[in-house]
Amino acid sequence: MSPEPTTEVRIDRIRCSGHGICAQLLPETIRLDEWGYPIQGAGRVDARAAKRAVDFCPARALRLTSD
Repeated sequence: MSPEPTTEVRIDRIRCSGHGICAQLLPETIRLDEWGYPIQGAGRVDARAAKRAVDFCPARALRLTSD
């Protein structure tokens, strides 16, 4: 049995407009800097929560990757 793939969220900082929804939906992985832009931390992300954050990003600045 193969291990479950790791899901990661990638932030396109050029597209990001600082709405902060990603930090609200993924507080264990993403926090906001003093200007309201996301800072990505390390760690595994729940795939379902990550997909929700990607879907709700108004700037379409998030994408999912997996190994």
